[in-house]
Amino acid sequence: MKKIVMIISLIIFLIVIFLFSFKALTGFVINNNFETSDYYIHTKAICNSTNFCEDYEIICNGTEVLDKKPIAGAVIQHQENWKDPRDNKELC
Repeated sequence: MKKIVMIISLIIFLIVIFLFSFKALTGFVINNNFETSDYYIHTKAICNSTNFCEDYEIICNGTEVLDKKPIAGAVIQHQENWKDPRDNKELC
């Protein structure tokens, strides 16, 4: 019985070590890839024709949009006569 518990503990320990080592590697690779570029992330509300606006996390490289992800729950429905006061409609 002790042997089985030790084997299971060793397997769990190895899995945890394996998962943490890849997480650190991924973050390191991402940081190094964009160290000298114009890479940045910001949030911006994007509104449609019915004045329904949703916040997005926008990943840019200079003026190029690399990715756009909606932020869950960050939405608002403005009145029909609402006008967007922002001048800049560009995402990056």
